[in-house]
Amino acid sequence: MIYYLLVVFSVFCAAGAQMLLKQGAKKEYPSFWRQYLNPWVVGGYGIMGASLLLNIFCLSRGVQVKEVSIIESLSYLFVPSLAWFFFKERISWKKAGAIVVIMIGVVVFFI
Repeated sequence: MIYYLLVVFSVFCAAGAQMLLKQGAKKEYPSFWRQYLNPWVVGGYGIMGASLLLNIFCLSRGVQVKEVSIIESLSYLFVPSLAWFFFKERISWKKAGAIVVIMIGVVVFFI
């Protein structure tokens, strides 16, 4: 059970990494290298890499690939929620409905 929670944590970390990448992309930098090697982008990719390693660890402890791929669909909930919280991005009714359908699918898969 703990490994499934670690996979959920990994998905949440990956969603947080996307927020860092967005923050890094919002600012213009004077050079190509500075644009893609600023602290936000480097931090985002670092967290994304840690998320990947955590997924590999969980897979090596018995979590099945099909289960990880289903759990990773939680990113469709985490990313819009974090984007709304940090960047005030709107979540339309259409997107909210789609997120609900995805979450129902995740629950049905694990029942």
